[in-house]
Amino acid sequence: MVDGNYVDLNIWDTAGQERFHALGPMYYRDSQGALLIYDITDQRSFEKVKVWVKELRGMLKDSVTLTIIGNKTDLERDRVVDSSVAKDYATSVGATYYETSAKENLGISVVFEEITKLMIERKKLVNSGEVASPTISRRRNRNILVVEDDPTPSKKCC
Repeated sequence: MVDGNYVDLNIWDTAGQERFHALGPMYYRDSQGALLIYDITDQRSFEKVKVWVKELRGMLKDSVTLTIIGNKTDLERDRVVDSSVAKDYATSVGATYYETSAKENLGISVVFEEITKLMIERKKLVNSGEVASPTISRRRNRNILVVEDDPTPSKKCC
């Protein structure tokens, strides 16, 4: 529930793995939002976010709401990607920026709630004619693409 309204979200998690990269367009074709997640202790994962931003903007233009997330704040002592650099990059591509710790469950619900609010607001603007965006699906569902580049997958299942 967001702002007193029930919202259905379809969430596609590509896990950022190269072997699934070619399938990306199938997942994000009708997406109105994308969470691009990188590991704050891994510069390479931050660079991959930039590749995804280019791809999503190239295919979906400004019709997709982007949120860039620096994950693993529980490992702050090992940080290699400065938060100000990531925030500046997010601003430069029209994305919002958050930091989270999935391990400690910090900031996760805030991210989903905020991107959902942004997607609803964009949809209202499109429907009112204030924003032209033919690539946004007219379907009721809201799709979110989650791209996470984590070279050390969790050993937990389900």
